[in-house]
Amino acid sequence: MEITITTPALLFPAISLLLLAFTNRFIALASLVRNLKEQYVRTHSTLLMSQISNLRERLILIRNMQTLGISSMFVCVLCMFVLFAGELTIGKYLFAFSLVLLMASLALSIREIQISVNALKIELSDMEDRENQKLQER
Repeated sequence: MEITITTPALLFPAISLLLLAFTNRFIALASLVRNLKEQYVRTHSTLLMSQISNLRERLILIRNMQTLGISSMFVCVLCMFVLFAGELTIGKYLFAFSLVLLMASLALSIREIQISVNALKIELSDMEDRENQKLQER
């Protein structure tokens, strides 16, 4: 495979968009954590505590997703520098490594989405439990 200095540059838009999406997720979760904490202080609900635990795990995943995405971009830039210096073999390995970092970031994103769905299931189960209690009381 022939690799030029423009090959790693092709990843920049993709990585940038992913990092933006990961940052937006982080901001939304941070806001949600603050709201749930306020609610927990008032109610001491076990449901809220399980949601907060879920969010803690998701925040750690998002941090790791961002770290891997930024590392991928850094290695891409390093790859471009190495290719500019004429070291094609090292450049190929660096480009491959940046792709591996990007794939790892995406894999963590899949896991974070799965955890997010579990959080919604917890919320829905609580709502369903309340509705069932109302029906039984009638």
